[in-house]
Amino acid sequence: MRNQKYLQAFGQNVRRLREEKNLSQEELYDLAGLSKNQVGNIERGEVNTTVSTAYAISKALNISVPELFAFDFIEKQ
Repeated sequence: MRNQKYLQAFGQNVRRLREEKNLSQEELYDLAGLSKNQVGNIERGEVNTTVSTAYAISKALNISVPELFAFDFIEKQ
């Protein structure tokens, strides 16, 4: 279940960055060369994104890959 937190945080960050660029999901998947449902699945935290997909998203959003992973939450032990 711990991994789900990371997937959801990553997805929320992708959505926030996409919206900051005023892109629709369709525009993002076209720019990144992803399948139609892939962006929605990522933004909902339903899939574990590959490095190559993260790279494609970062290039489509004109940001660095680390920016995709710039999310904060405190994990309690």
